[in-house]
Parts: sequence; structure tokens; C-alpha cells
Amino acid sequence: MSLVLLGLGALGASNAMAQAFPTKPLRLVVTFPSGGAPDILARLFSEKAQLGFPVVVDNRPGAGGNIGADNVAKSPGDGHTLVMGTVGTHSINGALYEKMPYDMVKDFSPISLIASAPNLLVVNNDLPVKTVPELIAYMKANPNKLSFGSPGIGTSVHVSGELFKSLTGTSMEHVPYKGRQFAIPDLIGGSIQLMFDNMPSALPMAKEGKIRALAQTTATRSPAAPDVPTVGEFVPGFEATTWFAMFAPANVPRPVIDKLNAEVLRVFKLPEVQERLKTLGLDPVLSSPAELARYQASEITKWAKVVKDSGAKAQ
Repeated sequence: MSLVLLGLGALGASNAMAQAFPTKPLRLVVTFPSGGAPDILARLFSEKAQLGFPVVVDNRPGAGGNIGADNVAKSPGDGHTLVMGTVGTHSINGALYEKMPYDMVKDFSPISLIASAPNLLVVNNDLPVKTVPELIAYMKANPNKLSFGSPGIGTSVHVSGELFKSLTGTSMEHVPYKGRQFAIPDLIGGSIQLMFDNMPSALPMAKEGKIRALAQTTATRSPAAPDVPTVGEFVPGFEATTWFAMFAPANVPRPVIDKLNAEVLRVFKLPEVQERLKTLGLDPVLSSPAELARYQASEITKWAKVVKDSGAKAQ
């Protein structure tokens, strides 16, 4: 009887904890500047969340997302500080950086996957190529002449370029920026010649004719750009998917994680939010905390091999 009462008491305490949360505004850290997919997703959640307190978006870019992610890793584990994690901050960077300021797994509590997206291989309009085969031929005829930009070392935008080099036997210089809003003007102006940018930010500019889209990086064509081929149609084995997920610091009580997971699922299942993601080329991919943990583990293994095979390292 005493064990039953103890169990009921613990259950009651858990329910009370979830009901009491939150007790103040939440801070949702975005590890890149405003305008990109992580920022868009964070602001959608901030706008639609109904937790009783506002969700404040806090952009903390730098070091391929490590600065913002580390800030959250070292925050109190009470659920009031969250991070919009990316494939870079929570799977790639551990293999790319010799020293990480945080542990990608142990320092975080998974909440939910949110969305995935292709990267879009885009080039400056003056570059005399219109297809992936033409780009490869140009790069082989002009080794090291081209440079590709990214919003930081370790981002999927960066590693997509390294994977492309590795699988095609070509060479080009990587130019990391503090954010894509700094790289895009240089791409349009010709200071860099190409990017493997996230589709949500690159596709609108390609449609406006500011840059030229050659291919997308996922295994199959996105419904948002059905006429744009995949890199894999010309380069066997090429596939790179960008994903975004919400994490809290380690040791957040399970009832709080469950409440946050339920709110993430509610927000990103709203018809207007789903339609917004679709127009941006983002595919909603929601999950339980356990499913996110398993997916993250598989991605860490996958990208460690890609980074090793490419020889890429953060300087």
C-alpha cells in the first residue's frame, strides 16, 4: 500500500509540475542570424504558442551555431530556455570541430523534430553553367577557381559543399560567413560563385532571378521545386538533408518536456503553419522526444563518416 501511495504521490507531483510550467517567459535561442529557416521556424512557434507566457526569440549566431547552442547547454534545466537545433549544431559539428564547448547529446533534452528541407545548389547568374554536369566540367577545367559560401563552418550548407567536392573529385574554396544574409549579397555580386543554401531562403531568390538554381540536395525532388533536379541524379550517392529540432538543456523534468512536445506538435500541425512551411520548401517532420533522440544518434554517425571522408575540419 505504501508503494502505491508513493507512486500516486510522484504522479501527482509530476502533473502539478507540468501544470505550473511555465512560470515566466520562455527564451528560444536561434543559433544563426534572422532570416534563415531556423529563425523562421522559431518565430512561427513564438507567434502561435499558447503556454501562458510569451516565447522570446533570441538570435545568438557564431561558430557554426556552437555559440548559441552552448548558451542553452549551460542554462538552467527548467524548460524556460530552448534552442532551435540544426543538423549542424546537433550532429555535424561534433565531427568537424576538434574541441566542442558542449556535448551534443548529454547536454540536451530532446523535445521534437520540427522540419527538414533540401539545400539548393545555387550559382551566380554570371557563372557560365546551367546544369550540375556543366558545373562539374567547369570546376575540373578551372581547379580552385570557384568559391562557395556558407553561414558558418559545420552547417549543412558547408558540409554539402564538402560532400560535393569529395564525390565529384573537384576543388573549390570554402568561405564561411557569420550568417547567410552576409553571404547572399556576395553570391549575387559574384565575390563567391555558389552556395548549397537552405531552400527556404534560396528558392525565393532563384524564382526572382537573382541567382540560378541548379539542383537540390535531397534524394527526391521537393514538391516546392519539382522542376529542379537533385544533385544525386548526376552524382550517385549524393544526399544531404537539413533538419531542425527543438531541444532544452539536460535534466529538464519529463512532465515539462512532454508539455513542450505537445505544444510543438500542436503549433506545427496548424493548417496555416503547414501551408507556410510548404511554400518555403520545408517538410514538417514531428516526433516524440525518444524518436528525436534516435534520429539524432543516426545522424551523428552518418555525418561523422561524411566529414571524415571529405577531410573537412574547422579551422
